[in-house]
Amino acid sequence: MNIQQLHAYCMSKKGVTEDFPFDADTLVFKVLGKMYALIGLKKWEAGQKAINLKCDAEYAEELRAEYPTIQPGYHMSKKHWNTIDLTTDEISPKFLSQLIDHSYDMVVKGMPKTMRESLQ
Repeated sequence: MNIQQLHAYCMSKKGVTEDFPFDADTLVFKVLGKMYALIGLKKWEAGQKAINLKCDAEYAEELRAEYPTIQPGYHMSKKHWNTIDLTTDEISPKFLSQLIDHSYDMVVKGMPKTMRESLQ
């Protein structure tokens, strides 16, 4: 998945906005103001293609054990965030889409009921 496809997929979800809250390089995707995906654009352009995604703690451990390209979240909570290295073919576009969906769903699940309902 290239950066344009990744951007389009992340933005296609309900209630999603993009922002640069940390610096001009870190693209953050938010659902109703809550982060669910981050991409370092300068690193991406330099060939270090990666995305940070939120993840259930147990599932995060399983993913890290099975896929060497999935590591604890860089500059994030190591328990609930993964950094997925996309420089190899280990993570297929379909699986990456599932991981993005999981991150989005995790964030939505943690929202108050009124916020969740506004997405339906």
